Formats: sequence, structure tokens, C-alpha cells
Amino acid sequence: MAHYLVIVESPAKVKTIKKFLGSNYTVTASNGHVRDLPKSQLGIDVEHDFEPKYITIRGKGEILANLRKEVKKADKVYLATDPDREGEAISWHLEKALKLDEKKTYRISFNEITKNAVKASIKNAREIDMDLVDAQQARRALDRIVGYEISPLLWTKVKRGLSAGRVQSVALRIIADREEEINAFIPEEYWTLDAYLNIEGEKKPLVAKFYGTEKEKIVIHSEQQLQEILKDLEGASYQVADIKRGERLKKAPVPFTTSTLQQEASKVLNFATQKTMRIAQQLYEGIDIKGNGTVGLISYLRTDSTRVSEEADANVKAYIRENFGENFVVSGESKKEDGKKIQDAHEAIRPTDVTRTPALMKDSLTRDQFRLYQLIWKRFVASRMKPAKYETTSVKIDAGKYRFTVAASKIVFEGFRSVYTEADEEKVDSNVLVKSLDRDSRLSCNHFEQKQHFTQPPAHYTEAALVKTMEELGIGRPSTYAPTISTIIARRYVAKENKNLYLTEIGEVVNNIMKQSFPAIVDVNFTANMEGLLDKVAEGKVEWKSVIENFYPDLEEAVKKAEEEQESVKIEDEVTDVICEECGRNMVIKYGPHGRFLACPGFPECRNTKPYLEKIGVACPKCGKEIVLRKTKKGRKYYGCEDNPNCDFMSWQKPSEKKCPKCGSYMVEKGNKLVCGDQKCGYIENNKNN
Repeated sequence: MAHYLVIVESPAKVKTIKKFLGSNYTVTASNGHVRDLPKSQLGIDVEHDFEPKYITIRGKGEILANLRKEVKKADKVYLATDPDREGEAISWHLEKALKLDEKKTYRISFNEITKNAVKASIKNAREIDMDLVDAQQARRALDRIVGYEISPLLWTKVKRGLSAGRVQSVALRIIADREEEINAFIPEEYWTLDAYLNIEGEKKPLVAKFYGTEKEKIVIHSEQQLQEILKDLEGASYQVADIKRGERLKKAPVPFTTSTLQQEASKVLNFATQKTMRIAQQLYEGIDIKGNGTVGLISYLRTDSTRVSEEADANVKAYIRENFGENFVVSGESKKEDGKKIQDAHEAIRPTDVTRTPALMKDSLTRDQFRLYQLIWKRFVASRMKPAKYETTSVKIDAGKYRFTVAASKIVFEGFRSVYTEADEEKVDSNVLVKSLDRDSRLSCNHFEQKQHFTQPPAHYTEAALVKTMEELGIGRPSTYAPTISTIIARRYVAKENKNLYLTEIGEVVNNIMKQSFPAIVDVNFTANMEGLLDKVAEGKVEWKSVIENFYPDLEEAVKKAEEEQESVKIEDEVTDVICEECGRNMVIKYGPHGRFLACPGFPECRNTKPYLEKIGVACPKCGKEIVLRKTKKGRKYYGCEDNPNCDFMSWQKPSEKKCPKCGSYMVEKGNKLVCGDQKCGYIENNKNN
């Protein structure tokens, strides 16, 4: 009897797949990559056509030896690694490392680990797609060249152990640019005015928002302007000028891609991107379901496609018909997505079997697995349901020369919302309009509610927002979003506090060096174009080595220039006037994982260190002592008093020595402006020191 060997990437899949295949199949795992570039050297021969030099990864020798034994017994070898470029490359490396006979080696791939999908993949076995492998080789080579050429410069300029990366450096820059925007943002005052109107014959008042005049919208910028409007409204009569009743449809969301799943799981479940990917991987590879053995619950988790197979589409529509009724099923074909090129063999992330509802699966899943599966299941079912239908009413009310508006909406058909609502869905209006309201309704003003507001700066990036931006800018791919973010957090270039990402002192230094010496590497368009070129390699339209050939000379030139500049700037440890209390030497400033600190130059005889608090030459507005640059536990910068904890002064913006000429408070620097620290005062002037 013929004997077949199936090699997968992870041991978790072995159990799931073994179940679907007969006894003449052996299923075993390679545990991920088996070959890679060496860690001790560049591993790419820049003199000879950029040929990569691959070696067996340390610790993989035994796995390869066992695989070789299994290969000898097999009549055919099926390489069943993941269905993407990385998976294709692992298959190719296995073929090379195991010296497989091409005639008896086949590549199989499936988007979901189900009996039908696995059996169909064996029927449709193919050769390894070298275009996909080359796209992965090109990415690996580019990342290696950037890392190995630039990182040593950071070691000599700042400290050892720092690294630059092709995608991580751009992600760091995006965060740094946002911080600059926030720091330069100057809030502007504005006021809102609501009129509470009594309707004759009705108990509940109607809340109308100030709009302006019939001709234009007016923004109320100051209390003085507000008081003038209120004066004009004294004794004014209120009448309904216009009522429009209409209908609004809210379309169902499309099923998840990797990036939208990471974003929604972050908002709804508070998961970090890395955690989302880890749990999705478990759901994809297989979960022990009571009575069913190991079952893959979701389709492949690294995808940028919203396509759904015809079979899955038909199944979910049948499920909706049965459980919600025909009128909930979306009519017609769900439209194919246009726009960017997607590897169309891929599908959206969806349940492998829609009848496995979250409620039925709950006992077999951990709490986090259940919450993520429920999110994926609900989103997929909702994507094939009809839009939600709202009845909308908008009312214009005139009072003297001014106009107020009322907007209200009432849901009349739940549609997809009976299954799923998005995390950032707008709040439903609290105004429930009385049916009897018409142009003849008699209105009288009960009272006004006025509120002072200030415009808000752009929000700090969260992991979800950063993934969204990276996807919009075309930086990275589904498989790289989570590792990129994890890397910049692990390297302490970015601190994560209450979901927000902040630049640390080390991150700021690294970003500035990269912007100055390697502007192309941290250029968003350059990185997006490079991703586009890698897609072209995967499509077989561009030769992979030509991408590296065109990239390398410019990088080499930039590195040489940076090295020359560096040689002329010998970086000495900065000596301070702080005396080491243990040996009497003047302490020096060093860089550690969290930024700068003071160390004794007598190391290793004297190992004394202490925090370095940089004075900014400004007196504390509370107690008169020096203001110093401090850091939160996670590494976010702020300005505080040197006498902390006795003095609790703190500011996220850098205080200025200049006092506010209007109210006498301290002022802070915001971009090229000086702004009063007291928001109520609102005084602003140009910063002459900038």
C-alpha cells in the first residue's frame, strides 16, 4: 500500500489534519522555519548577485533528521505549510533542506483546516510557486540588509542592542510625527447652546441645538459672543420652519481581514494585536470540541481579502434564512472588493462552519478564545444580512434671526444589527420626536443650556489606529502588522500606557538619527512602493534580485556618509557636575534601555548609578525649584519639579521661563507658539526662541 507524508508547520495542526486522512498518511510538523540567514553575519553575498546564504536554524537539526527518516518511507511528500508567501518559502526551504525528489514532492495549501478543504487540496496538489518564495526571499533580504547595515551605527551613536528595521522604523516615525502634531496643537475655545422647548400639549421638552442663521452656520467662539446671541433671543418666538422625514440605510460591515480584526478586537475586547493573532492562530489550527475531536474553527488568519467562497456564502445565507427569516438575507451577490491587489486565493476571516455558534462552542473554548470567536462569527453572519433601516426626522426651528435644529432617528428594521454592532458606532439620538410635531406646533422656550468646549488635539495612536494607518498607507502586510508593533514596544522605542502609544526618549533619539541619515528608509512612500514591488515579485512580474540590486547602492552610500560624519563626531560620555558619593568622581551620562541615566566613570571598580534628571533652566511655578525632564514608569516623557514628591507640579508640554502677560500663569511651548498653561486664559504668542 502506498504511503504518504504530509508536513505541516505547527504540531497543533498535526492532530487536526491526521483525523481527516487515512491510515496510509503520516502527518508531522516542521515547527516553523528550518533554514534562515545566519545571525552572525549579513548572509547575503553583495559581491555575487546578492545570493543569500541559508543555514539550518540552531535546534532544528533533530527535527530535520526525523523528517528525513519519514521521507525515506514515503512514496509521496505533501508540503502543507500556511497558504501565504511565508508558508510557500517554508515549503521551499524544506524541499532544499530535506533534498526532496521534485517528482514525488507536492505543495498543498488550504484556507481552513476542515475535512473538505484538506481533501480538496490533495486533489489539487501543485508545484511550489517560486514567485511567492522569491517575494519572501526579497522581503527577508531587504529587512536583513537594513537591520545589519544601520543597527551598528545606532550602537556607536547611542547604545548597543538598538536596532533599525525597514518597516519598524517607518512605524516609529508615524508615531513620532503624531506626537509632534499633538505637542504643537493649540486648543481653540468654542461654545454650544441648546434650547429646551416646550411643545403645547406635550410633557417632555424638545432639545434643539443652535445652528446659526437661515443662511449660514455660526460657530460660537467666546462667552461674549454667546451672551450677545442670548440677548438677541430674549423674547423671541419659536416656530417650526421645516420638517423633513426620510429613511436612512446603514450597510452591514464586510467580513474581517487581518487588519480589521486586529482593530476591532483592540476596541471591543481590549486585545493587543499580538494577542489577537495568537488566539486566532489557535482557533485556526484546531480546538478540541467535545464529541468532535480537534476542529479548525476559523479560516486562515493572515489575509487582506474580504472574499467569501461560494459554499460559505450559501451556508451562511441558509443559516440566516432559518434563524432570522428570508427578509434578513442580503439580496444579490455580495460585491467583490475592488482597489488594491489581493492574493485572491485568500478569503476573509470567517467561521469554518457557521452552525457552530459561539453558544455551542463556549464550553470548549477559553474565555479569550470564546470572545474572539464570537466577534468573528457575528461579523461574518452580519456581513450577509440586510442593512439596518432608520426613520429620520430633521426639524428646523426659527427664533428671531437665528435657527436651531433637531435631528432624530428611530430604527424601523434591525437588519444586521440584530447580530452585530461595531465598537465605534455613533450613539443613537436621545431625541424621540413626538409624532404630533408639525409646522403649526406652538413652541415656547423653557431654558437654555450652554457649555464651553475646547478643540481636541489629534488622538495618540493606539495599536488599532496604528494598524489602520499602516494599512491605509500600504506599509507592511497582514503578517507584519503585529510583529512590527511588538518590536517597537519591546525595544522601548514606544511606551504603551492605557492603550495609547507614546514615543520614549530612546525612540526619539533613534527616529531623529534615522530621519537625518536615512530619510528614504523612514519615508512612508518609499516603504509603500517597496511593498508594491514585493507584490509584483509575487505576481511574477519583477525579478526579486533586481529589487535588491536597485535598493542596495543607495543604502550603502547613505551608510558610508553616516559613518564618515560619525567619525568626525567622536561621541564622548557627557560629564556632569554630579559627584559620585561613593568614589568622588564626576558622574557621566549613559544610555540604558529606558533612556539616559548617570553612571560612575570608575566602572567596573565603582558601579554607582542614579537617575538622570535633565534641568531645563526654568523655575517651578509652584515652589520655585528647578523643573526637570522626568519619565513615567513606562518611559513616557513629562516635565516635573525636582522636589517631587514634595511638589506635585507636572506638565506634558515643556514649560517656558516666560510668564503669561495676561494672567501671570506659566506658559508652555507648543510648536512655534507659547501658550498660557491656564486653558481658561487662552493667551497665545509666537515663540521667539524657535
